[in-house]
Amino acid sequence: MPSLRTALLQSSGRPGAVAENLKTLDEAAGRAAGAGARLLVAPELFLTGYAIGDAVPELAEPADGPGAAAIAEIAVRHGLAVLYGYPERDGERIFNASQLIGADGVRLANYRKTHLFGCFEQEWFTPGEQTVVQADLDGIRIGLLICYDVEFPENVRAHALAGTDLLLVPTAQMHPFQFVAESVVPVRAFESQMYVAYVNRTGPEGEFEFVGLSCLAGPDGVVRTRAGRGEELVIGEVDPEFLAASRAANPYLADRRPGLYGSLA
Repeated sequence: MPSLRTALLQSSGRPGAVAENLKTLDEAAGRAAGAGARLLVAPELFLTGYAIGDAVPELAEPADGPGAAAIAEIAVRHGLAVLYGYPERDGERIFNASQLIGADGVRLANYRKTHLFGCFEQEWFTPGEQTVVQADLDGIRIGLLICYDVEFPENVRAHALAGTDLLLVPTAQMHPFQFVAESVVPVRAFESQMYVAYVNRTGPEGEFEFVGLSCLAGPDGVVRTRAGRGEELVIGEVDPEFLAASRAANPYLADRRPGLYGSLA
């Protein structure tokens, strides 16, 4: 099975400017496709911006809303799948969500952040209730989490047990928590034997300062590609043959003793 070339768009776009953010995504998709990527991953709440305050209700849209339609057009035009973050409206509730759209424009998966971080998110968003959301892309089992979710090892292990090969984590990681991008994410990839694409915002935005450092970490804990602190598009390979070999050599999942862990829940 061939590798899945994956592009990570490290960008904050422009808060509140959906049309401009779509242009940024379109341009990145063109560059990613030109480099042979079959998947482009954008950060948390990329469609609208993160620091949008009380504009959340105004900018939120359904999973099949106009933003999704515009990104489907981008995916089809450039011939690659796109994962992006956005505020999802479902009736009176609003979720911090991410959506994966295939290269044919079909919506493949939609995930709602289960662990909300900080006062801003807890004020405006409803926590999701489904831990494992997956889709298949080019023979690779894709899983979705968002930012703070990956800092809970239970979430990542649940994906490992469900067969996730590549975990996509759009994020809004802020100062001073850069150690998550630097250390926690590669460890998560190693301990649960999967690839993890952690894709961050960058620079100042409202009261926040995002640290960049987006990365694609492999099941051996080695980072395949990493961005710096500024706007950047980086590309790495998700190799299913290497993943299979790593899982065969690493006994973590096989050596688990679930009967001992029940009290932890």
